[in-house]
Amino acid sequence: MGPARRAGRTAADPAEGVWRFPVPASASSVPRTRHAVRDRLLAQGMAGVRYQELVDDLLLIVSELVSNAVTHAAELSPEVTTELAVCDGWVRVSVEDGDPYRPKALESDAGRTGGRGLLLVKSVTLQAGGVCDVERTGEGGKVIWASLPIPPELDDCP
Repeated sequence: MGPARRAGRTAADPAEGVWRFPVPASASSVPRTRHAVRDRLLAQGMAGVRYQELVDDLLLIVSELVSNAVTHAAELSPEVTTELAVCDGWVRVSVEDGDPYRPKALESDAGRTGGRGLLLVKSVTLQAGGVCDVERTGEGGKVIWASLPIPPELDDCP
């Protein structure tokens, strides 16, 4: 899941599992997928202050990756699949499409109105202490993923 395993799960940790959300490669799939991922994160126990920043970061990443897939891969990939995995103290979100083009994170350019989604995903992921990458699939497409650590329990002491 992430670069290092976390020792010992506690009862307060979110429930583990893997969920897939296939959707058509259309603009309406972006909010649909974001809401499905949010609902699943909350159902797994990621509600409250401890998880707020993690959930916000994951939803931003999902929005950017699904939007990119819908915008740039729809011609070769009529379906986009988002996978959410919670395991060993990490949450991994990945978006897979059938387009073989491997995107690159573009640097900021005041003259451009788009093209910085992957840069934003990388920045948010690194700031959260996570990792992300782009890989080819066995079917010739690609999967872009980001893994973020689940924050430790908050102390009850002031």
